[in-house]
This record gives sequence, C-alpha cells and structure tokens, in this order.
Amino acid sequence: MGFLGGFKEKLSSFKDKASEALSFKKIHTGLEKTRKGFISNLQSLLGSGRKIDTQLLDEIETILISADIGVKTSQKIIEKLKERVKKDNFESSEQLYDILKEEITSILSDENPANEDIYNITAESKPYIILIVGVNGVGKTTTIGKLSYNFKNAGKSVVIGAADTFRAAANEQLEIWAERAGVEIIKQRQGADPAAVTYDTVKSAQSKQKDVVIIDTAGRLHTKGNLMQELEKITRVIKKLKPEGPDEVYLVLDATTGQNAIIQAKEFSKVAQVTGIVLTKLDGTAKGGVVIPIVDELQIPVRFIGVGEQIDDLQVFVPKEFVEALF
Repeated sequence: MGFLGGFKEKLSSFKDKASEALSFKKIHTGLEKTRKGFISNLQSLLGSGRKIDTQLLDEIETILISADIGVKTSQKIIEKLKERVKKDNFESSEQLYDILKEEITSILSDENPANEDIYNITAESKPYIILIVGVNGVGKTTTIGKLSYNFKNAGKSVVIGAADTFRAAANEQLEIWAERAGVEIIKQRQGADPAAVTYDTVKSAQSKQKDVVIIDTAGRLHTKGNLMQELEKITRVIKKLKPEGPDEVYLVLDATTGQNAIIQAKEFSKVAQVTGIVLTKLDGTAKGGVVIPIVDELQIPVRFIGVGEQIDDLQVFVPKEFVEALF
C-alpha cells in the first residue's frame, strides 16, 4: 500500500470516527430535555437501593408513561422486567437500570433496518424516489432541506419536487431550503396539479441521471378522502416512470406532540404505505420517549431524528446509539 496509501486510509478512518463522535454529540445534546426528566427520574428511583417489588415496578411504569412511552408499551416493558427478575433472581433496584436499557434497545432494534447504510444507493435504483408525507407544521419542509443536504454530503445528486401546491408559502420555503442545501428544485405555480409536478421532477431526474428525488406533498389530513386521492395519483405517476417506485414513503412526525404523533401516524398509515418515520423537534421536548411506542405500536422503522435547527441536525436513527445518548 505504501506510506501515502496507509496515511490516506488512517485519515479516512479518523474522519469517520470524528463524524460519528459529532453525530453522537448532537443526539446526546438534542435529548437533553428528555434525559433531565425521564432518565433522571429513573436514576433517582432505581439508585435508591430498594428491594424489587410490585410497588417499585408500578413506580417505574408511572415514570415510563409520564415520558410519553404510552400505557401499552410501558406495560410490555414492565412484563419483560418481571420475566428477567424472576429468571435471574435480581433483588435490588439498581440492577433494573441496565435491564431497562436492554429492553428499550431491543424494542427499537426489532423494527429498524440497518439505517447506517441509508445513503448507499445502487445504480439500478436511480433515481431513488422518496415521498414525504405529514400534517402541516410538523417540519416537513425543513426535513426535506436537511435530508437533501445529507444526501448531497454523502456524494449524491438530489432534485426536490415541490408538490405541495396547496399552500402559498410552501414553494418559497422549500426554495430557500433547496438553496441552502445546494440542490435543484422543480416547482410550478400555486394550485398546480401535484401529480404534474411529481412527473416533471422524476422525468428531469431521469434525464439528468440524478441519484435522489425527494417529493414534498400536502399535509391536509382533515380532508382524508382528497389526500388519499392525491397520494394515489402521485404514486401512479411515479410508477409510470419507475414501476417499482416510490422507493420510500417517509412520514414526518413532531416529537413535541407526544402521543398525538402516534395518532397521526395511524391515520396516515390508512392513506399511504409508510415505510419509515422521521421524528422532528426532539431537542425541543421532554417527550423524546415517544420514539419507543412509535416503533413498538406502529411497527414502522424510525429512519431519521431531528435534534436541532441547523441544516446538519437531521441524524440517522441508530437504536443503540439513541439509547446510549438517552441514558
């Protein structure tokens, strides 16, 4: 390999490790509010050296529910704790801390694919078409901008389709984010047919051999019938140009809404084949635990989490890393 080759390899390895460390730091910082509430309460309870009994388990369950983990998932975690306590004859509350970490990691890992490879797109799948859905106000536009930036940083060429033609400000906001990310955007006038914008975007991406297409859609969940028709029409247009498309349908949810995010996800799953969740605004809430029931109840993988306002604050969701940052 020679000195230069070895040096380049070491430099590349150093950059990767530095990037991972920065990523973990961002997630750790973004989960600060959740950690101060949920985890500090757990530490106070479990660090007391109490004997494991029904009352202690009830108190743990109360903390889990108050962290927006929800009744169903909290009960599931408590049942797992009971099984482990009985099997391994645990007696002291301190022993439950690591078990909780393991059980939460297990729940989050069950439904999540290898997100670490999320930016690796094969030549055969180009353009990789991602449809973005979600109600207005959850951070769809900023997510698209940040996602575009991430893909571009990973060496991919990106084109955005501004198919939310219903809102007057949608195109303008998306244009600002496209400029920040340094990617192309295809748009039409307000009120134009969203399917036509989608067609133009995919066609343009194919002719220019772009790697990734990200399509914004309207978030009018209160008119479910219209929304379903619109999404079906957009999907039909995509399939004409790429029969196996769209490759992904990402649902954007706002973590600050807590359990309401799960209700939104259930409603959207009725009108779209959601393949992944993007959970935004985790840095602005103490309800970061909501990611656990989202994965557990919906059985849809979380692909990205938003942990800040900056363009590079959309992080790939890696369950083990998330739990380490949380605890």
